[in-house]
Amino acid sequence: MPEAGGNPPGRWRSVAALGVTQVVSWGSLYYSFAVVMEAVGRDMGASAPVTVGAYSVALLVSGLVAAPVGRHIDRHGARNAMTAGSACAALLLAAFSQVSNAVALYAVWAGLGLAMGLTLYEPAFASLALVFRADLRKAITILTLAGGFASTVFWPLTQWLATSLGWRDAVLVLAAINLAVCVPLHALFLPATGRPAGSPAGAADDAAGRARLVRDPHFRWLAFAFTGNMLAFAAMGLHLLAMLQEQGFTPATAAWLAALVGPMQVAGRIVEFAFAHRASPSLAGEIALFAFPVSILILAFAGGSTGAVVAFAVLYGASNGVMTIVRGTVPAEIWGREGYGGLTGLMATPVLLARAAGPFAAAGILSLAGGYRAVSLAIAVIGVVSWAAFAMAVRSGRKP
Repeated sequence: MPEAGGNPPGRWRSVAALGVTQVVSWGSLYYSFAVVMEAVGRDMGASAPVTVGAYSVALLVSGLVAAPVGRHIDRHGARNAMTAGSACAALLLAAFSQVSNAVALYAVWAGLGLAMGLTLYEPAFASLALVFRADLRKAITILTLAGGFASTVFWPLTQWLATSLGWRDAVLVLAAINLAVCVPLHALFLPATGRPAGSPAGAADDAAGRARLVRDPHFRWLAFAFTGNMLAFAAMGLHLLAMLQEQGFTPATAAWLAALVGPMQVAGRIVEFAFAHRASPSLAGEIALFAFPVSILILAFAGGSTGAVVAFAVLYGASNGVMTIVRGTVPAEIWGREGYGGLTGLMATPVLLARAAGPFAAAGILSLAGGYRAVSLAIAVIGVVSWAAFAMAVRSGRKP
């Protein structure tokens, strides 16, 4: 669908503000848990599965709220929703720093799942769709260039804070950063109103439209591809350090090698940005989805080779970096910009649920196989299937 109209003034201030808040939100809500989870479990006397389960509950909640949050932003703007999300993140991170038992841990992380659903990429992209008629792909790419540094900044920052202050005070600092940085930026720079009255109907505006989408084979294949890719990526995310250590790397070296993924995400997005005028979002998605299983196979057979792991990090990070953009742009390429938040929120629901299931799926395979090579091979198979589903979605024709 061709884009209509121009962009309102001041729109790039929204991109700049969201660039900062995405680093903080992803860093504090998504990435920091991997750093502190062992200390959290030790403090509460909880097993690793119990501790990780609280984090998975948060990811589950974020998936369940994706569609209604997207529709809300379409209708009412992003300012109040994302400001409330950051305030909620600050409050609940502070509460997380005080938990002493598993019940409290799960309750807090269920609430943090709502904060994720209100602050991470899906609502941010919906916010940009309200102010960018032209250049939405460019805006999303620039935003994700900034967001790609979240793990690179917050993994070492959280580790340093936890080592210096203890994990509880470290989490309190993360809460303060959300309150001091994200709340005012969201309140000042995001659109306060939704789509104008009389705008053309979006594909997911009402129940009938959402039912038509669910029956649409394009939607099904695309949702399947995105869901499989996220399942595989999430399975890797929480287990990557252990995978590297199984190959003989020390914890410090494994952390350094894993930290390469963040910059490679950014590098992938830079390449996508540079070639955006030559390659459609669909083509970029096919390339990125093909690179993912290739990277996993390199890791599976790395045999402790630093060079092979670096090659893995380059392909794996670049693939994930580009896929973040693809998830935000291909639905608009096929169904148009109207009702973008509701459309992408509906598609994001199974994707984000897969993000919650991924760590458990990997842990289940590990318990059966007894080693991470089997986990890597299973993830590679999922990656190939996801690539094939995406190709079916985008090659079988687009809606006019």
